[in-house]
Amino acid sequence: MSESEAGPEELIGEATHYFPHVKAAVFKLDTGIRIGDTIHIRGHTTDFVQTIESMQIDHADADAAGPGDDAAILVNDKVREGDKVYRVE
Repeated sequence: MSESEAGPEELIGEATHYFPHVKAAVFKLDTGIRIGDTIHIRGHTTDFVQTIESMQIDHADADAAGPGDDAAILVNDKVREGDKVYRVE
């Protein structure tokens, strides 16, 4: 577990796709997340923290996603394939 300025972090998944026209990224999850969770997305040129405000699974709105899900999340900045996503405690 690493630590950001916001607090301790837990690796929860990895980016598999980014859709620039809607500013959404798809993450393959290793653990669960919910609307309202704070996440930190980090990669070679990516590094930002945000709160999850909108999420979809299989093109349907979702309040939560679990391990193994491919969750599409609206993001505040560009995300690249392979970027890691962490939950900020």
